[in-house]
This record gives sequence, structure tokens and C-alpha cells, in this order.
Amino acid sequence: MIRQKEINGKNGRNTPGPETGDDRNEIIRQFTVRSAGILKEKLTGIYLHGSAAMGCYQPKKSDLDFVVVVNDALTDAGKREYMDMVLELDADGPAKGIEMSIVTRDVCNPFVYPTPYILHYSRMHTEWYRTNPEDYIRKMNGADKDLAAHFTVIRSRGICLYGLPVCEVFGEVPEKDYLDSIRDDVSGAGEEINDNPMYLILNLSRVLGYLKEKKILSKREGGIWGLKNLPGKYHPLLLAALEEYGNGTEARYDPELARDYAAYMLRQIAP
Repeated sequence: MIRQKEINGKNGRNTPGPETGDDRNEIIRQFTVRSAGILKEKLTGIYLHGSAAMGCYQPKKSDLDFVVVVNDALTDAGKREYMDMVLELDADGPAKGIEMSIVTRDVCNPFVYPTPYILHYSRMHTEWYRTNPEDYIRKMNGADKDLAAHFTVIRSRGICLYGLPVCEVFGEVPEKDYLDSIRDDVSGAGEEINDNPMYLILNLSRVLGYLKEKKILSKREGGIWGLKNLPGKYHPLLLAALEEYGNGTEARYDPELARDYAAYMLRQIAP
């Protein structure tokens, strides 16, 4: 697996962006440079998390995950300009696109949970923004439990692309909030695992890996942890998910075994 090159160390400041040479790195560079150009003095920092920061990026299966921290609210016009930039870059992004959230610095330290955000985007929202950008800008804000997990990954393994170092921006995420966040993310696995097997097989394993060993794992590392620690009857699922995640090709899963795995894992993960 290719590990995302750290720019000037993960706590670097005012870094110029990753080396170019593949689409991922160029999109990250463009996202960084253009975000700074639009947000200007309001920008505190831009932070990369997820697979591109954790050494398991797969363009056919991964997205590019960013948290953007600002020191003041954005106007609707500012949000519109920013979203237009994001959609332009997203069109050239990986299969799952760009996922980003903009938050204000005051919710990062001390950490607020569920965490308020002032703008969010992922590929699932593309059509909404394109057809009714005013409605999107007005409504796309609120609080997101997922940000507790994102902030935890940033503190542990994230990359500062621009601005203040991670340690100066992100306060400690209480373990109870992190656990609630990652449990919430897999809470529907019993009903959803056969619709999204690779994601949930690996995510369930990395959640249990954290509960057992307090390790912040990537999806790939979660699958490997599962092969070492989970009952052997589930190994075919884990191997198939790791293969799909590693090479981007679709795998076949036993649906009955997948449902059994989800039920077993949710029992292990339950508070």
C-alpha cells in the first residue's frame, strides 16, 4: 500500500502540499491551496484524515477526507464559493470522492460533542447542491457524531496540510464520546452489512480492536486485527474484505455468514 507522504511532518505549519505525481496528491494540493485562497485570514488549518493519512488509500474504494478549521463563521456567499471549488475538485477525485467538514476552532478545544459543523460535503450530496445550492447552503449545518472519530484520528495519525499544528487546534476527545461515535457508525450493521459488506466487515473489526486494545486502526489494520483475534469461521469474510479493499475489485460474500458476523460483532461491541 502507498502511504500518503507527510508534507513537513504531521504537525507542520503553512506547508505547501504533497508532492504531485498522482491524482490523489494533486487533488490534495489543489484542495489545500484553493481553500487557503478562499478562506484567507479565517482559516486556522486544514487536516487530512482517513485512509490517505493512515497508509491504506485505494482510489477505487477510498475517499479523501478533510477537516477544515476556521476561526469565524462563513457568509453564505463564502460557502457558495467554497462549495463550487470543492465540486470542481471532486469531479476529478477518487471513486468515493471528497468528504470534508468545516468546523469553527472553538468546538475543537475544548471538544464539543456531538460536534457542530458549519458546512459539510460528500459525494452523496452532489446532486442536492447542483440542483438547489441556496437550499444546500442554508441547511447543510448542524452537529455530527462522526467528527469525534475524525478528530481522534487527526490527533493520533492525521496530517496537517496547512495552518496551526494538530496539537494546537484539537483538544482531547473524551473516550466516552469517541466510543459513542464509532459505535453509532456501525449500529446499523445488522440490517446493512449485505448492502455494504466490505466497509462494515472491516469497520466492525477495527471498532472491536479499539475496545480490546485501545488502538486507532485503519480499515486495513482492523481487518488484520480481526484475522488474529476473531473466530476462524469469520476469516473468509475478513480475507475477502481485505482483498477488495486492497485491490479495488468486487468480492463475493456469504450473506448468511455476513449477517451472523454482524450480530456477533455487535454483541461484542455493545456497551
